[in-house]
Amino acid sequence: MRVLLVGLIVVGRLFAVDGAAGHMVEALPSVDMGKKLYDTHCAMCHHIDRVGLDGPPLHKKSLRNYKNRALSDKIKNGFPQTLMPKYEFLNPYELLQITRYIKKPLSKDIVWDKKDIDSSLTTFKDRANPLKIQDIEQVLPVVEREGDKVWVMEGEKILSKFHLDHVHGGIKYTMNKENYGEFIFVPTRDGWVQKYSLKTGKREPKIRACINLRNLSISKDGKNLLTTCLLPKQLVISDIKSMKTKKIVPLDGKVSALYEFYSKDQAMWTYRDKPLIGMLDTKTLDIKYIKIEEPIEDFFIEPFEEFIIATSRGGKSMKVLSVKDFKVVFQEEMEGMPHLFSATYWYNDGEFYFATPHIRKPYVTVWQMFDWKLVRQINTGGDGFFVKTHPYTPYLWADNGSDELVLIDKQTYKKTVIVPRKGKQYIHTEYSGDGKLAYLSLYEADGEIVVLDTKTQKELVTYKANIPVGKYNFVNKNRRFYPRLFGQTIYEQNMKNKKTLNDYEKRSLKAYKDSIKK
Repeated sequence: MRVLLVGLIVVGRLFAVDGAAGHMVEALPSVDMGKKLYDTHCAMCHHIDRVGLDGPPLHKKSLRNYKNRALSDKIKNGFPQTLMPKYEFLNPYELLQITRYIKKPLSKDIVWDKKDIDSSLTTFKDRANPLKIQDIEQVLPVVEREGDKVWVMEGEKILSKFHLDHVHGGIKYTMNKENYGEFIFVPTRDGWVQKYSLKTGKREPKIRACINLRNLSISKDGKNLLTTCLLPKQLVISDIKSMKTKKIVPLDGKVSALYEFYSKDQAMWTYRDKPLIGMLDTKTLDIKYIKIEEPIEDFFIEPFEEFIIATSRGGKSMKVLSVKDFKVVFQEEMEGMPHLFSATYWYNDGEFYFATPHIRKPYVTVWQMFDWKLVRQINTGGDGFFVKTHPYTPYLWADNGSDELVLIDKQTYKKTVIVPRKGKQYIHTEYSGDGKLAYLSLYEADGEIVVLDTKTQKELVTYKANIPVGKYNFVNKNRRFYPRLFGQTIYEQNMKNKKTLNDYEKRSLKAYKDSIKK
């Protein structure tokens, strides 16, 4: 009995209960189990040194708002606003060991200054391979994430492919008069930005702006490339022609995203952990900060650039702020963070709408713009990531985390479900500029890009791809074209039912008619 009692005491001293997490943890581990588990399950996306690759940096400062138990739950169930998989197969002990490891400080402060950036500039000796694009509006680059490739497609054809390690997405086009549609800029999660010519089919110089990159924008005049970074926290402003650094702006907080305006020479960003909006004059490069009520975690600028739609409080509140003074004009409490980067817009019978999926929730919500109200919550049968539409289709096209493509009628909200490939996860639709073709990503190692006839959903052609994700059509990925797309529907509906148009309808109709003249 005494031997048994002593044994129990020894075991009790070897193990203790973590009060924050409520799990059994080793007091005297012989190896760093957290690092071992991290290297096995996490390093491929977050880097062996935790400085970020496809996933963000993981360290004490970046995770300071998470308690151990909450962070363990996030690892188990997947992080919101990401494509991170769930690690439900790990037990509570293993999850806690990973949590403790990734909350350790980095071994050294990360610095990436002008000298580092400019010395990273890499040039290529590619032979010219003119793409002979027929219509820039039908062009779309495709990100093949695990294949480390970017494709350039027009219509049903692949015009070219080029290699780029750790390619992520968020591709941007030059839109200024001098270089209209001539170049694309492709970011990687580990901080590189690749410039590529759609005219010559050649890789232009690339730079490493930082260690871990958030997103890219291009100034209205096409002269400045704007790169926001998570590690180090900074905004890098580069000359778009030479790719040399013009200015580095330290960011005192975790940036959510930066977006340019097409109607004025400005760009804006928000912080997920500070109630501030940064405004950049993209000509003078002067910056001013505007205080707001609470931090913004995700946002988009609506197509007329008069309002921003944002989420806060861990995604439990959606609000609309006027761009004029950044005052809140509408707010709605909700469950499930809207994935606003994936929002889509349309017009119907006198009203403008947008729809958004909600992270880790099995529904899409539909909102009326400018009168600002929730119209409908539509169950999609699973927690999806993207919803898309175009005037050419009567449907919203949504994914739900499975092999199903959910088509939602934009007038009745009735659903139709199709399965592009049994057992293969469908994610993200993009359209050609005219909307006649729909491009689907089958998110698998043995995945595909499937091209459909948008009207009939008939399969036209398919291409093998290793984890294909984002696709970026010239028209559909540029906010400036959305008034024109609204105008297409307004024109069709107004021909049948003449009525007095409001200011937004008039502007949209003019944009559409101007595009026809061109």
